[in-house]
Amino acid sequence: METIYCNTFADEWGPAKIVHLFEPSLPLKAIVVIDNIALGPAIGGVRIAPDLSTEEVFRLARTMTWKNAAAGLPHGGGKAGIVMASTVAGSEKERAIRGFARAIADLKEYIPGPDMGTDETCMAYIYDEIQRSVGRPKITGGIPLDELGVTGFGLAVAAEQIADHLGISLRGLRVAVQGFGSVGRAVARFLEQRGCLLVAASDSTGAIYNPKGIDPARLIAVKKDRGRVLNYPDADAIPLETLFTLPCDILVPAARPDAITMANASCVQARIVLQGANIPVTPEAESYFQKCGISTLPDFIVNAGGVICTAVEYRRGSAAEAFQTITEKIKENCRTVLHSVQRDNLSPREAAYRLAQDRVRQASRYQRHF
Repeated sequence: METIYCNTFADEWGPAKIVHLFEPSLPLKAIVVIDNIALGPAIGGVRIAPDLSTEEVFRLARTMTWKNAAAGLPHGGGKAGIVMASTVAGSEKERAIRGFARAIADLKEYIPGPDMGTDETCMAYIYDEIQRSVGRPKITGGIPLDELGVTGFGLAVAAEQIADHLGISLRGLRVAVQGFGSVGRAVARFLEQRGCLLVAASDSTGAIYNPKGIDPARLIAVKKDRGRVLNYPDADAIPLETLFTLPCDILVPAARPDAITMANASCVQARIVLQGANIPVTPEAESYFQKCGISTLPDFIVNAGGVICTAVEYRRGSAAEAFQTITEKIKENCRTVLHSVQRDNLSPREAAYRLAQDRVRQASRYQRHF
């Protein structure tokens, strides 16, 4: 384990620590970034991907700093990435996860949770090794984030607030979801309950489109049984990149960072861009959307349902309490940011940063600085 105090990303907020993990016998290569712990121990997911970089993990950790602070949680921001093919499964994956857990045993200021490529089972393995993780299976005392779909639930709550601000109803709005994984399928399900119509969805293998509607429950079943959205029978296959260009009302980027940039922002026809992934829209694209009248709020405001749930779990709360807390906090934060945008003539990101940074700055006053 190598701890790196790196000036590349350093500013007044962090990072507190960047740790590179190498274990050739597993093999294991991983990165942990503990960004800021002014508000408390850092909570952040463990991501698996073959092309992770220190910069990506840092950016995700910084997003967790703002997400936890904006949600008023007693936690700082952190993130971990295991550099491994997403196709690795079974005992090989368990071995890597358990090795990762042992390697971070002494990083007690970091509390791992599920993220892209990891789930409740992975968190159970980590807890078994070091007795420190969130998002575990219910039988182990956790609140299963993916099973309950809490991030998607929070996104649906945020969509209600944005629609209300625009003076429109969610009923009948057409939804396109980029990344039909744990977050994507949950937001599709919760938006359908509010009267929306899913018209497009994608995963890493392809995308599908049906302007008359796609049944989220049926698509979830097809994806589970047959592995990809392209096996859904009642929709047309379309190129992955065209999903962003489809006529729809709500576009949900719920996969990797930087999915929407200035290279494709002008193609977006949605009225609302609901940021399901972490950092899926570049700041430049957000500014473009604001000028064009496309509504979007920063990722760390709208997709905080998962980390709010993990904070409830960490203090041994119930799933019912988690859903209630998610509703209250995301409603309050969306309204606060939207009001600040209107009142102070700020961009949504500027207003959101002000909310989060004020809380971190206040907490920092009580840290030792000598």
